[in-house]
Amino acid sequence: MKILIAGLGSIGRRHFRNLVALGETDLVFYRTHHATLSDDELAGYPVETDLAAALKKHRPQAVVVANPTALHLNVAIPAAESGCAILLEKPIAENLDRVEELRRAAQKSGAQILVGFQFRYHPTLNKAREIIQSGALGKILSVHAHWGEYLPNWHPWEDYRQSYAARADLGGGVIRTLTHPLDYLRFLLGEVAALTALSGHVSPLELAGVEDVAEIGLRFASGAIGGLHVNYFQRPPVHRLEIVGAAGTLRWDNADGTLIHFQMPDVFGAINAQPGAAIETRYPLPAGFERNDLFAAQTAHFLRVARGGESPRCSLEDGARALELALMARNSTV
Repeated sequence: MKILIAGLGSIGRRHFRNLVALGETDLVFYRTHHATLSDDELAGYPVETDLAAALKKHRPQAVVVANPTALHLNVAIPAAESGCAILLEKPIAENLDRVEELRRAAQKSGAQILVGFQFRYHPTLNKAREIIQSGALGKILSVHAHWGEYLPNWHPWEDYRQSYAARADLGGGVIRTLTHPLDYLRFLLGEVAALTALSGHVSPLELAGVEDVAEIGLRFASGAIGGLHVNYFQRPPVHRLEIVGAAGTLRWDNADGTLIHFQMPDVFGAINAQPGAAIETRYPLPAGFERNDLFAAQTAHFLRVARGGESPRCSLEDGARALELALMARNSTV
């Protein structure tokens, strides 16, 4: 299968290497030559600088959209019009202005679109979803996710001030860049019914018109209430999740991937109930698990989608909703 890769920064490079590792070698690259990947790594592969010409000449069956956020739809829409299966990196765009155009193009051509929220492939987050859906937590009451990570440490080989994450013109800012929890919270708990937020640029980081911290309040359609905190300045990094139900609690820490399930005695709301010891069950990651396994699983799924064997696990509608929530948070005046 011929696959076109657009964008060769950190995530584009990762997709390239994972595709090769999965046996895909019929690759073509669309480049603007602003990425950090050495041309030496592309030896033997065709490289194009005109997207329309690349789509017409090579006729790829699949396209990986991994360029800066603000440029995603410039690639995704023509690819969808050509009927290509698309792996579209998150967030799907910097705003919602052209999402309907992409949706119509995909519906007309039959193009399948998978959005790149790789935490949907995380083994212990999927275990959390299984526990929630089994009813073992009872009614979900509250949730809190926290992700703080020092932006200059993300890609030490480049000036963080020039990265898409730090620039409004490229669709950056901490809310859109760390939008993963807005997707996986919906994946775990269902639709968000209401959102409010505080955000701003509070650290000494040199950013171009974007926020470096946000505190987002969420009310889910189920009635659960919670929050999401994201920032660009926390050292050491933290990425944790806690979900509290009437019958127990889930705690997840991305540092080691362990999920802890605390099952409580069924005395919630009972008069004069005596506290009982929680039953604690730990779910570690599979032996040998590495962060890239998330991306490799996503890539393998995308290849099956492109070949017609599966439906996208994270659809364009999921990606659009995550972006919508992120924009609501950025635009909140509370």
